[in-house]
Amino acid sequence: MWQRLQTLYIAIATALVAVLFFSVKSFTFGPGGVHAEELKYIDFIPYLVLLIAIGVLQVLALTTFHIRVFQMRTTTLAALLLLALQLWLAVDYFTAADEWVFRFTLIFPLLALILDAMAVRLIIRDQLLIESSSRLRSRKK
Repeated sequence: MWQRLQTLYIAIATALVAVLFFSVKSFTFGPGGVHAEELKYIDFIPYLVLLIAIGVLQVLALTTFHIRVFQMRTTTLAALLLLALQLWLAVDYFTAADEWVFRFTLIFPLLALILDAMAVRLIIRDQLLIESSSRLRSRKK
């Protein structure tokens, strides 16, 4: 399981999504330069629902390495949800007031999306290799 590169990509993407559950999305400065208000990703219910859905899909993709087609589909769906989350965060970033300061965790969905896309590419390559080798075996009979 862990010797496959796509499994490592999915594991890193899962870790990045898991970090978002505990991270602060943005904050404001109050008097004296202290953090007056902090917004976490889980404070906003739609973000929480998306993060839970993405997390479940990532764990499913991570644990179903024997069923490549299912792993590819769950990873693709997780990547699409990550794209939706990243676009939503970008809209929040560009429409936010000037007093909000966003954290670097804002790009974690984009990084996880890139890792998932690379994993899907490797899963497809493995599946095509298995199909071609099984075709060769069936011709030898």
